[in-house]
Amino acid sequence: MAISVQQLTKVYNTQRAIDDLSFDVATGEILGFLGPNGAGKTTTMKIITCFMPPTSGTVTLDDYNIVDHGLEIRRRIGYLPEHNPLYLDMYVHEFLKFVAKVYELDKKKVTKRISEVIEMTGLGREQHKKISMLSKGYRQRVGLAQALIHDPEVLILDEPTSGLDPNQIVDIRNLIREVGSNKTVIFSSHILSEVEAIADRVIIINQGKIVADSSTEGLDLLTNDETLVQVEFLSPGFDFSELAQAEGWKRVEQKDETNFQLFTSPDVDIRPALFSECVAQENVILSMNRERFSLEEAFRKLTK
Repeated sequence: MAISVQQLTKVYNTQRAIDDLSFDVATGEILGFLGPNGAGKTTTMKIITCFMPPTSGTVTLDDYNIVDHGLEIRRRIGYLPEHNPLYLDMYVHEFLKFVAKVYELDKKKVTKRISEVIEMTGLGREQHKKISMLSKGYRQRVGLAQALIHDPEVLILDEPTSGLDPNQIVDIRNLIREVGSNKTVIFSSHILSEVEAIADRVIIINQGKIVADSSTEGLDLLTNDETLVQVEFLSPGFDFSELAQAEGWKRVEQKDETNFQLFTSPDVDIRPALFSECVAQENVILSMNRERFSLEEAFRKLTK
């Protein structure tokens, strides 16, 4: 199920929480939704999930729009809010059965489906405990389980790894990747390495506006004006004069006799030419590494 957000605006009194947002998410795509606190991420997610009306603009999921088809959209979306609302006095299994009833799942399939989502989210040993007895990490898993219980076509996850330990984060990361193979997923996170590991594409918003919409690799071109290649030669005395004529070449900095840093334009990969020139000079490359940009660095540049 594809999502189309068009000219979405939300105004609180005189404050514009989001300002003329437009973007599309394709069926089966995993979109990482980033921004500093107060940027408008949660507001956007609440509008997409029909929990909040926009001031102007619209959102459509295939042929359904949030104004005329709110109930149909809710049936097709699994939503994990930032502040995970749970009935703490209910047992995990009991709670999931309750949510399944709310979504009007076929009674004959409820038991099987509850078992499936419990296994997916790693709640097997906790399913007969009261939710109030669970750690924050396991409560987050219960929230994920309720978002998945009706096998929705779209998943909207606001900080899904909040409160999880490193092992649990890896489990949830794998789960999002797995379910994202046949669902449309939008998730926000402050753990930028998580976004880089999971997302097919990243949108960064700041002060209610989109400041970047790209693959994680594409953010390199948006935010960096040069690329760094670290190279170590076997023998000293490498001559860079020929390479310096190449398109996109900027400069070379020497660290010691055999270690150098090469700087080029971000859209240029100097390594093939470097290798050929090394062969011509009868030298040997011991190591060569083109350093990738840091998503954290790109995030800071775009939102500061």
